Amino acid sequence: MDKDVFQTIADHRRRGLDGVVVTVVAKEGEGPAEVGKKMVVCETGERLGTVGGGALELAAIRYAETLLRERRHGLQRYALTDGKVVEDAKSLPMVCGGVVTLFFEFSGVARHVYLFGAGHVSRALANVLKTMNFHLTVIDERRAVVEAFAPADRLVHRGFADFITDEGIRKDAFVVVCTPNHKSDYHVINKIIELKLEPAYVGMLCSPEKLADYLEKTYAKFGNDIPLGFLYSPVGLDLGGGSPEEIAISITSELLALHHGKKGHRHMRENIDDHHRYW
Repeated sequence: MDKDVFQTIADHRRRGLDGVVVTVVAKEGEGPAEVGKKMVVCETGERLGTVGGGALELAAIRYAETLLRERRHGLQRYALTDGKVVEDAKSLPMVCGGVVTLFFEFSGVARHVYLFGAGHVSRALANVLKTMNFHLTVIDERRAVVEAFAPADRLVHRGFADFITDEGIRKDAFVVVCTPNHKSDYHVINKIIELKLEPAYVGMLCSPEKLADYLEKTYAKFGNDIPLGFLYSPVGLDLGGGSPEEIAISITSELLALHHGKKGHRHMRENIDDHHRYW
């Protein structure tokens, strides 16, 4: 069974699914748990393996689901004593009398990143991002460009806005928009607005003139009070350089600063004039 658990974890990692691996790491006295036994709880609701069944397993599942939302590890001691107080342990309605310690290991990617457009900047960006714990999905409507792209966790040949309509965007994901033309860029961002999705970040490659055009058209479509705080356009930190590789470093730096909650950096969007500030 543990082999199946490990295979499931590996499969989840390839698919970019979060999970929590629960392992029995200690046992004192009597109880159904055995040290070393494992269970995996996936964000899809799938579960595999066991840490002993009954109230112990139910409590483990509930705590694992909490850790999934919080994306962190945990350690818990459970007293199988039906109300009897055991120091530093949660009492469960069981009569075995033992104490079991479970380690909860969050297993997942740091963040999901969507690249709309598989051109030069996206390729340079993917080369950097895939050295880190990000799950990378690349979408492009040009089949030949998609087939030539590497590396990525998932390559999708589909219309840009159609992908969002069909699959959406994961909450708190990072999105980089660099399609072959400005209309497709606009369609991607406006589809996110239209569907009220909640990415943590949407970056669009653009000039100040393109940004002004986008804002004018978007305000006309959705009104002037739409929330655009998630939009970082022009994209990246203000590092200088205009090659695809230099732009990729600028964007990656911005993503990492936001992911780790670091402040004090100068974002390219801060260089625009006050008239066009949208956040």
